[in-house]
Amino acid sequence: MDSDDDCRLPADTMLILQQFLIEKDLRDKEEQTKEQSTCNFQENWQLSQFWYDTQTKEKLASIANYFRQQFMESKDAEPRVALLSCPSLYNHMKDINMNVKLFEFDQRFATIGADFLHFDYNRAVEEDYLDEFKKSFDFIIADPPFLSEECIGKVGMVIKKIANVDCKIILCSGYAVRDWALKYLDLNVCKFEPQHERNLGNEFRSYANFDLDDVLAEVA
Repeated sequence: MDSDDDCRLPADTMLILQQFLIEKDLRDKEEQTKEQSTCNFQENWQLSQFWYDTQTKEKLASIANYFRQQFMESKDAEPRVALLSCPSLYNHMKDINMNVKLFEFDQRFATIGADFLHFDYNRAVEEDYLDEFKKSFDFIIADPPFLSEECIGKVGMVIKKIANVDCKIILCSGYAVRDWALKYLDLNVCKFEPQHERNLGNEFRSYANFDLDDVLAEVA
C-alpha cells in the first residue's frame, strides 16, 4: 500500500498550484466587482424595473454626446448629467461623460460609488429634498417607475428643482402619460420610442423640451 507521502505533490508543484489558485480567486473577485460596479444587475419587477435594449441605450447616449460637444465648445467644461430611475443607461452615459449622477431607489446600484444617490420620488414634496442639487444639471434623462399622475408629477417637481435654466430634458415613459408630461414639465411627445430587453404591454414614448427626433437624425 502507498503511503500518504507518495500521494503528495512535489513542493515546487504545490507552490505553483497555490499561486494559480490565489490568482484565480483574485480574478474572480475583480470580475464580480466589475460586474456590480457597472450596473449589470437583473431587473427587479417589484420596483417596476425594465432595462432598455442596446439600441435604445446607444441612441440616448448619442443624444447626450451631441449636447456634450456643444456644451464643451461654449463652456469649456463637461455638462452635468442626471439619470433618474434609469440605471441601465449608466454605463453608456459614463463612457462619454465622467460627470454623471444616478438617482435611483434600488440600493444595489450603490456599488458604483459616488455617482449613486438613493432617490425616492415620494420625497419630492419635502421642501428641502435634494436642495444640494438645485439648478445643478445640464442634461437629464428620467424614466419614472409608474404610469400615474402622482408619480409623473412628483418626478416633475424633482426635475424642475435640479435642472438649470438651459437644461435639456428627456422623459421616457408610456404614451399614457403624454398629458402629464406636458402639464408638469412642458415636454412634448417625440417620435422616438424607447425599447426594452423584454417586451412590455405598454406603448412607450419619449418626451423632450427640444427636438429630440431632429437631433437623432443628425447624429445617426
